[in-house]
Parts: sequence; structure tokens; C-alpha cells
Amino acid sequence: MKYVASLGMAFFLVAATPLTTVALQRGVNMGNMLEAPNEGDWGVFVQKEYFDLIKNADFDFIRLPVRWSGHADKSRPYTIDPVFLSRVDQVVDWALARNLRIIIDLHHYNEISDDPWGERNTFLSIWKQIAEHYKTYPPTVIFELLNEPNSLLQASLWNQYLGQALTIIRNSNPTRDVIIGPVQWNSFTFVSELDLPNDPHLVATFHYYLPLDFTHQGLDEVIKGSGRWLATIWTATDDEKAEIVRNFDYVADWSKRHGNIPILLGEFGVYSRAPQDSRIRWTMFVREQAEAHGFAWSYWEFGSTFGVYDPAAEAWHRDLLKALIP
Repeated sequence: MKYVASLGMAFFLVAATPLTTVALQRGVNMGNMLEAPNEGDWGVFVQKEYFDLIKNADFDFIRLPVRWSGHADKSRPYTIDPVFLSRVDQVVDWALARNLRIIIDLHHYNEISDDPWGERNTFLSIWKQIAEHYKTYPPTVIFELLNEPNSLLQASLWNQYLGQALTIIRNSNPTRDVIIGPVQWNSFTFVSELDLPNDPHLVATFHYYLPLDFTHQGLDEVIKGSGRWLATIWTATDDEKAEIVRNFDYVADWSKRHGNIPILLGEFGVYSRAPQDSRIRWTMFVREQAEAHGFAWSYWEFGSTFGVYDPAAEAWHRDLLKALIP
């Protein structure tokens, strides 16, 4: 069977020997919901009606960040809380009922970056449980091994851990698509450090928030002192655009050298305190370049501080939505 997925000017063909099982195009992150310490701690909950909104807006997939490590026992066998797992199931089912693909992402696992040696067994156990639990789900459920490995989890060690986790997943999910990103917070410059196994069902991912003093201006709870960046603009000068094109070219060239592995731009966005006209220009240009390079993309995020939707007003930010889906 053959599937054709249009990514702007680019096309992925998935045939008898696919690069991946499921073609992704344009998605949105359900951020600040299930990766909060507890759902609702950061002001937003996953709501069933959001999935209709997302589907009707013409997104085709959701990236679901989940703080699995915060809902698993701290000692062997590191059992995931069944009540929390049931809640994730409910969210996944809401997506599948609307023919939305969904990425289950291991998110905000800060402990593994601070102490990768001490957290290895927890990491592998969590993936064993997730893999076995979802092994009968359709291929439109996709796994993402770890969001933004950083700090002490450097490339050589991360390459070991990703290989071990993938082996565990393949025992129960031999053909499910798995997304893997590089160290240094999924920085595009570190894709070249990824040592991926020979597996036809992998997608490589990176995140893009450059220039940081524009995209994160005023986000002091993440970057102390970022309030000094307020009123930073992005006017789409030739130099500003060339930098993004150059960086995306780097990822595309790496993909070609590695058998045209599919690429997901897993996160990109601008904090809501940035000047809105600049925010729209940057978002539109990054989205256009992702599509021009043949990358799938998922915007950060749906309904919180970077959000394309306003839950309080129950309305899309229309200018931002149009920048993503003209």
C-alpha cells in the first residue's frame, strides 16, 4: 500500500519498504498540560473539544508531552500510576477517534539529564511499560523517546540509551514509528551527533527557537532576566531569513546523508509577550521553510503562553493560526 503526504512543496512516498509507517505533516503540541507536575498545575487541562478544534483547523497530528517520570514509582519496577496511564489513554483515544495522529512524548524528565547514570533503569522501564501497553494501538500512535536531552546526558551516553530503549520498544512494537532527537535541547547543530540504529521506522527531530532573545522575551520563569529583551522585533530582513534557511539546510543535508530519514520540527514558537506582528512574521517564515525543506512540523503550543488558541476566550488567535495554516 502506498501513502502520499504533501508537505508544502515536498512529498514523502511510503511504499513497500517505507522510511516510516505514518506520514506527518502539520501538528500542534498540547503543551503545559500532561507534562506539568500534575495536570492543571500550569493552568490548562486537556479538553475533549480541543480535538475537534484541532481537526477542523486542518492540523493532522498532535504531539502530546507527558511527564511519565513524575507518575512512576521511584524504585523497581518503576510502575507507572495506572490512573495516570488511563488518563493518557483517554487523550490518545480522543485523537484517534478524529483520525488525528498522536505522538506520545516522554517530556520534562529533568532527572535523566541531571543524573543519567542513576536514571537509566527508570528510563528503560518506563519505555518497556509504554511500549507493551500501546502495542495493539494503530500505527498512528507514535513514540518519542525523550524531549530535549541536555546537561550531563551528552551525545555518547544518549546514543547508548536511545539504542537500548529502541531495542526494548521493538520487542513489542517492531514497526511502530519512533522519534528521536539530539542532545543540547534537541538543537539542530547536534543532529550530526546522533548515532541512530539501522531501523526503517525512525524519524529525527529538532527544535527551533532562534533567535532566543526574540522568541523567549519576557519568559523570566524559564530564562532569568529575559524581561530585558522585551520589545525585540523580527522584521524578516534578508539576513534574518538567511540564518533560518542556512540552519534548516544543515538539517536537510544531514538527513540526505543518512538515507533521507524523515525530519520533524518538533517545536517552534514565540512567547506571547513578543510584538505580535513580529511573532506572526517569524512563525510564518519558519513554517514555510520547514515545508520547503520537507520537514513535518508541530507548533509549540496549543493553548498556553505560546498558544495558537485562547481557552479563556474559546477562540483561535486567527492571525497566528493563519501563519501556520494559510
